[in-house]
Amino acid sequence: MPHTAPHHAVSTYDARPFFEKALVYGVQHGILNQARLDAICADAPKGMVQIARYFGNEFLRPELEKARERMVNLVSLYLESSTSGDLRQAAESLRDHSFLSRSKGGSDMLKALIAMPQNSHFGMNEHTGFTDAHIPLLAKWSLRSLPEYQQELALRSQVAQVVDAAVWLAEQMGLDVEALEEAGKDAEAVIRTALLARACKRTEMPDWVAFEKMVGALRKKHAASAKAAASLPALTLPMDLPPAFLPAVEAVRQSVLADLPRMLDAAVPVRKLFDQTPAFMGRYFWLEDGLNAVDHFDRTISAQWDKATSGHSDDGSLLTLFVCVAAGSAPKTVLTEKSAATLVRRIRKSGFQPELARQFIVHHAPAPHQHDYLQLWDSFVEEAQPTLLSEFDYALKDALALLRRECSVGP
Repeated sequence: MPHTAPHHAVSTYDARPFFEKALVYGVQHGILNQARLDAICADAPKGMVQIARYFGNEFLRPELEKARERMVNLVSLYLESSTSGDLRQAAESLRDHSFLSRSKGGSDMLKALIAMPQNSHFGMNEHTGFTDAHIPLLAKWSLRSLPEYQQELALRSQVAQVVDAAVWLAEQMGLDVEALEEAGKDAEAVIRTALLARACKRTEMPDWVAFEKMVGALRKKHAASAKAAASLPALTLPMDLPPAFLPAVEAVRQSVLADLPRMLDAAVPVRKLFDQTPAFMGRYFWLEDGLNAVDHFDRTISAQWDKATSGHSDDGSLLTLFVCVAAGSAPKTVLTEKSAATLVRRIRKSGFQPELARQFIVHHAPAPHQHDYLQLWDSFVEEAQPTLLSEFDYALKDALALLRRECSVGP
């Protein structure tokens, strides 16, 4: 019993926020003098008001109390993380820098964390950094512990590594991050296809036709056995791959090796395997080159047209389709706000070719309607082309307003 009270006291002390422990340590060891303590006491109320205003209302006492808790936790997060829990270093940090700067350091840590990708799907990640829309998340994280932050950081860092590796590999093969976001596929799928394409001595990311030919060539070259698949010598890591990406790409390479026995089985048609088998659907990446794919797989004009238009015949859907074709993008009859913005950026970067859409109409549209469709398209081009290619519409507002009015653009 005599030892119970001291043990309990130490346990209570250890449960304090790291900032308080660093503060006490600094005073006890002469690191923080009275002038420094006075400066911290002067800064603290200012910080509380700023935090309360940022997350809610600085005039309500409960908000101020919550702001005090957030401020202490933000300072603790920054000090403990930046010093690896060293109390002397933390006390020296409080001595050499303002209290508010340590609070901002913790806030910046959390903002950077929140802006990191949570999953490897390109269509679900926006590379916009921290925005006002993330403030509710920051409010939650500002009260979390360092172990929770570190656990989430480790998870998101792994995802970010996979995404960055996919972007690097795609760029080596002529595909930028905007094209990946427009395609909306998993980063792992991009890496798998990039490794396969390199093994086949290809220098560009394949569309479906090229992907099918690529797999067919591999099937001819290698027997469809586990032993032959696992020993495929060309499926190696790129020599110029940045070291930071090695673990992520190697893990994906192993998954490709595991896929090879089924991939090399000539008894299963390529399309059936990759586009109709649940375990393989979405597992690999190919560019959606609508003109090439439609022409290759379905040469019946009516079937081509039905496939390209998805059965839609209204002017907005058709113009959306024609704009995509003229931009060299995957044909769609409806765009999201995000994909519409990506389309405009693509047009301004790579050009706008109305003649491609005219050829598409002539070759694929039902003959009785071709004249009307050509008139519809020519009228649109005359009005829209200057806006779509404008060098002065920096924020894309005019171009997006045009697409909303004339095409099919949803939320």
